[in-house]
Amino acid sequence: YAFLTLGQASPYFQALYEARVAAYGIWKIIDEPSYINNVDFDKGLTKDNLIGDIHFSNVYFSYPSRSDVPILNNLSFHIKCGQTVALVGSSGSGKSTCVQLLQRFYDSQLGSVLIDGKQINQYNLKWLRKHIGVVNQEPVLFHTTIRENILLGSDSATNEQIYEVAKMANAHDFIMQLPNKYETLVGERGAALSGGQKQRIAIARALLRDPKILLLDEATSALDYESEKIVQKALDRVAQGRTTLIIAHRLSTIRNADKIIV
Repeated sequence: YAFLTLGQASPYFQALYEARVAAYGIWKIIDEPSYINNVDFDKGLTKDNLIGDIHFSNVYFSYPSRSDVPILNNLSFHIKCGQTVALVGSSGSGKSTCVQLLQRFYDSQLGSVLIDGKQINQYNLKWLRKHIGVVNQEPVLFHTTIRENILLGSDSATNEQIYEVAKMANAHDFIMQLPNKYETLVGERGAALSGGQKQRIAIARALLRDPKILLLDEATSALDYESEKIVQKALDRVAQGRTTLIIAHRLSTIRNADKIIV
């Protein structure tokens, strides 16, 4: 019986070995020390009111995996509270890197990234990220309901707050036309929804925490013309009263920006 069991299992030995090798590589990465995320979440500067003034001052940055390739080279710019500023440039010029530095996924090697006049690494990391809303090119939706996907922005939000941000994001009307409305399952990675619908849910989720800073990284670049118009209308609305940084290639996306940085 044991021999029979071993014989049945033998075809899987190679797959088991490959999985073990792959797992070793994954755990090696996971065990790498992080000088950002390993900080004490109870420490660091917090404020009663984040204003949203952003200043990059002589910033130099290269990714750890390609330390010999400079991405940002003496970059400086200023975004005043409530301004909408667009960053444009060729692929690989460091536009999305600025978004990552503002979320402190990385720290710059030289220079300063400041929010409200304070070095970004002085702030409590959890507190800082709670005040930043992000909408990326490909929104991450989970295989659950629309309501649950929006609630990822703030799991303590009420139904009224969910409906409010959905209306701001131009999402409420299409949601109410679905058979199960806010209880509709979106499918794996939002497969049951169109690109424009997924993006509007992502906008609603970002708004639920009422961020002072809004980062839009190619938020409409993957959409067709009609979907882009609907999503762009929502983005123009939600940017009002917030410090907004837009990463974009299309002129239609940045036409309402207060300043364009090339």
